[in-house]
Parts: sequence; structure tokens; C-alpha cells
Amino acid sequence: MAALCRSCRAPLTRSVVDLGSSPVANSMIRAEAADRMEPTFPLHAFVCEACHLVQLVDFESPEALFGDYTYFSSYSESWLAHAKRYCAAMTELLGLGPQSKVVEIASNDGYLLRWFVEAGIPVLGVEPAANVAEVARAAGVPTQAVFFGRETAERLRAEGHAADLMAANNVLAHVPDINDFVAGFAVLLKPTGTVTFEFPHLLNLIEQVQFDTIYHEHFSYLSLAVVQALLARHGLTVVDVEEWPTHGGSLRVFARHAAAAAAPSARVEAIRRRERDAGLDRLETYDAFGAKVVGVKYGLLDFFVRARREGKSVVGYGAPAKGNTLLNYCGVGPEMLPYTVDLSPHKQGRLLPGTRIPVHAPSRILETRPDYVLILPWNLRDEIARQMAPIRAWGGQFVVPLPTVEIF
Repeated sequence: MAALCRSCRAPLTRSVVDLGSSPVANSMIRAEAADRMEPTFPLHAFVCEACHLVQLVDFESPEALFGDYTYFSSYSESWLAHAKRYCAAMTELLGLGPQSKVVEIASNDGYLLRWFVEAGIPVLGVEPAANVAEVARAAGVPTQAVFFGRETAERLRAEGHAADLMAANNVLAHVPDINDFVAGFAVLLKPTGTVTFEFPHLLNLIEQVQFDTIYHEHFSYLSLAVVQALLARHGLTVVDVEEWPTHGGSLRVFARHAAAAAAPSARVEAIRRRERDAGLDRLETYDAFGAKVVGVKYGLLDFFVRARREGKSVVGYGAPAKGNTLLNYCGVGPEMLPYTVDLSPHKQGRLLPGTRIPVHAPSRILETRPDYVLILPWNLRDEIARQMAPIRAWGGQFVVPLPTVEIF
């Protein structure tokens, strides 16, 4: 029996790309568990032939994926700056103040809500990972450790948390029951409130071959057209959209209750037109994607082989989920990449899932002086290149893997 589309419930049979079997991307391995088996699951993306939502079939529960999470947002300087700009812009746009309420869904460690708290605006974070929620509370950000959906929204509304602004950054892709999730926003948002959804744009994934953003924690891969239809199903209307460079190119969608929504801005139709021009409404666009992914794999492996033959050393920077998809799919292990580094102490001392590549502090690069540093969170290439500029002293160079290998 075919799986069903998580948005419109049509049969799901059309393959986009099959990345084989892979461990859960954020399931970092503790050193003492290095010799234990770890589960792997099919990593196969499909496209719905009815609504064009690109998605994975469920193989693991959200509780298992996000119960003990190792991703903490506050370790990226550029992401913190992005969040601070968002808070300032929304405060001005919506006239937020002490009488307002801001609720963020998947609020992580309080990286965004902290700026509203600092401005004296009441907030509530909703974060399913209990260990991450505790960090937020310790930083002074009121946070409930719970999964969000219609039932949670009804409880929060009854508790007095109806929101003037709801924020959902990089979470819409992470929920298996996307209809129940969106229904919660319609419940908790005040009649004249605004909700913003920020997510990586499927258009960039397709055009720039960003296949490494496909991993089990990402159930869906979203276009504006798909999100418009999804929100409309629950009485929410897209009124504006912005493009941001974060995460390889993201959209920030502004929506309101249909009864309070103005006509959509010109930017909404402009992006819809670009999606149509790029073929996101045509199945042959998705059929061609898999071959491009294979080309990226060949290019990366060719780089490693050439580096080895020339006696050059290669190490990694970062331990992001996208990096684990890339390394596992391409078959890159410690024999090619002896270690990677990460600023987050929550990842240091652990091993990458599947490949078992060790993670160290960034100072390890200065100690071992490699010829190449492969930037796994390529969306942060400029930030990382600035942080690790000292490698230039010995002639070290940076490498990014997508859409083709680039050495700089």
C-alpha cells in the first residue's frame, strides 16, 4: 500500500532522490558508545503528484528524533544576528509592546525570544526537546517543553497565551503531521495577529542541488505554492513573503486569519511566478534531480582522492545535520576526513552518526594545520572563513561541497 502525502493525503509514489539508508542526522554518538550498533532508516524523498509537496515517508517518531537534541541555535553568530533583526523589525511593524504576546514554536534555546524579553515584551517559547528548553529557561525565556499542535494550542489559549505574533523558524519542515501543526496556529493566533513561517526554499534545494538538507528530521521540503495551499486549508492567508540568505536561501512567509488578511503583496505573486518558471509545478523537474545528486557525489569523492594522491590533508568544520547526510551518502569516513570541529560544546567529544568521524573544538585545526578545511555547514561559509582565517598563514584553503566542489 502506497504512503499518503502528509499534506493533501494523495498516494505518494513519485521518487525525487533515494539517498540510501542513513542514521538520524542529529544523533551524535557518545565516545563510550562507539562500538555499539546504531539504527539506520531509508532516506528517500518523494514528491506528491497532486500538490507537489516534497517529503520523506515516516520511519522514526518525533519523540525519538527530538527528545535529546544536540542542535543549539545560539552557537551561530550570524543566526543570532538574524534573530535580533527579526525581533526589531516585527516590533516596529506590529507595534509590539508590554501589552503584546509573542509565542515562538520550536524556540530552541531562546536564541530569538531573548531579544523580545530584553525589550520588555511578554513571550512564551514552545520547544519539544526538554534538554534544550531547560537551557532557554535558565536564560530567562519562559518555555514549555511540549510538541505543538491543535490540542497544545487550545490548552495554551485557555492559559492566556493567545498571541499577537507567532514565529516558526525552520520548524514547518520538521513536523510529520503538518495539518495538525498548522491548525494549532489558527487556534492560538489572535484574530488580528500575525504568524511568520521561515523555511528553506525548495527552489534553492532543486536549483543548487542542496540534497544534504534532506534528512530524517526534515519531513517536508517546501515551496511557497505548497505553503499557501496548506495554510489556506486552515483559514490562514499569506499576505507577504521575504527572501533571506539563511540556510542556503529561505522564505519568510507572513500570514493572518483569512477574515483579517489584506490582499497579498506583489512579492507573493513574483515568487510564485519564479517557482512556476523553474518547473516546481512539473514532475519532470523532480525526475531530473536525482542525476544531479550523483554528480555531486562523484565530484566530492574525486576531490578527496586527488588530495590524498597529492599528499594533502583534509579536515572538516562543523557537525551539522546536513553534513551527516552528505558524508554518509558519499561514503566519506575517517580515512578521508580524520576529524571535524564544532563550536558547540554539546557536540565536541562525540562522533558523527554513521561515519563515526570524531568532533573536536576548533582549536584542533590550529594544532594540526591541515591543507584543506571542508565547510560542512556551507550556508555559514563566510562566517566560518572569518573565524578560521588563521589557516591562511600556512597556506590552508577552504572547501565547500555544493553545488560543485569549490576551493577558496
